[in-house]
Amino acid sequence: MVQAKKIALYVVVVFVMYTIIASPRRAAELVQVGFEGVSSAAQSVGDFMSELVK
Repeated sequence: MVQAKKIALYVVVVFVMYTIIASPRRAAELVQVGFEGVSSAAQSVGDFMSELVK
Protein backbone atom coordinates (compact mmCIF):
# COMPACT_ATOMS: atom_id res chain seq x y z
CA MET A 1 0.00 0.00 0.00
CA VAL A 2 2.80 2.41 0.86
CA GLN A 3 4.49 1.56 -2.44
CA ALA A 4 1.29 2.46 -4.33
CA LYS A 5 1.16 5.85 -2.59
CA LYS A 6 4.77 6.55 -3.54
CA ILE A 7 4.09 5.64 -7.16
CA ALA A 8 0.94 7.78 -7.25
CA LEU A 9 2.81 10.74 -5.77
CA TYR A 10 5.60 10.28 -8.31
CA VAL A 11 3.10 10.22 -11.19
CA VAL A 12 1.43 13.40 -9.94
CA VAL A 13 4.77 15.20 -9.58
CA VAL A 14 5.84 14.15 -13.08
CA PHE A 15 2.49 15.31 -14.51
CA VAL A 16 2.77 18.70 -12.78
CA MET A 17 6.33 19.18 -14.01
CA TYR A 18 5.32 18.23 -17.56
CA THR A 19 2.41 20.68 -17.46
CA ILE A 20 4.66 23.50 -16.24
CA ILE A 21 7.29 22.81 -18.89
CA ALA A 22 4.85 22.25 -21.76
CA SER A 23 2.58 25.22 -21.02
CA PRO A 24 4.01 27.63 -18.45
CA ARG A 25 1.50 30.39 -19.18
CA ARG A 26 -1.48 28.09 -18.62
CA ALA A 27 0.12 26.64 -15.50
CA ALA A 28 0.59 30.16 -14.10
CA GLU A 29 -3.07 30.94 -14.80
CA LEU A 30 -4.16 27.80 -12.96
CA VAL A 31 -1.99 28.66 -9.96
CA GLN A 32 -3.44 32.17 -9.90
CA VAL A 33 -6.99 30.80 -9.98
CA GLY A 34 -6.13 28.44 -7.14
CA PHE A 35 -4.69 31.23 -5.00
CA GLU A 36 -7.72 33.43 -5.70
CA GLY A 37 -9.99 30.60 -4.56
CA VAL A 38 -8.02 30.10 -1.34
CA SER A 39 -8.00 33.85 -0.72
CA SER A 40 -11.74 34.07 -1.25
CA ALA A 41 -12.37 31.17 1.10
CA ALA A 42 -10.17 32.73 3.79
CA GLN A 43 -11.99 36.04 3.38
CA SER A 44 -15.34 34.29 3.77
CA VAL A 45 -14.20 32.50 6.93
CA GLY A 46 -12.92 35.79 8.31
CA ASP A 47 -16.23 37.50 7.58
CA PHE A 48 -18.11 34.65 9.23
CA MET A 49 -15.97 34.79 12.36
CA SER A 50 -16.36 38.57 12.53
CA GLU A 51 -20.13 38.20 12.40
CA LEU A 52 -20.03 35.61 15.18
CA VAL A 53 -18.12 38.00 17.43
CA LYS A 54 -20.62 40.82 16.85
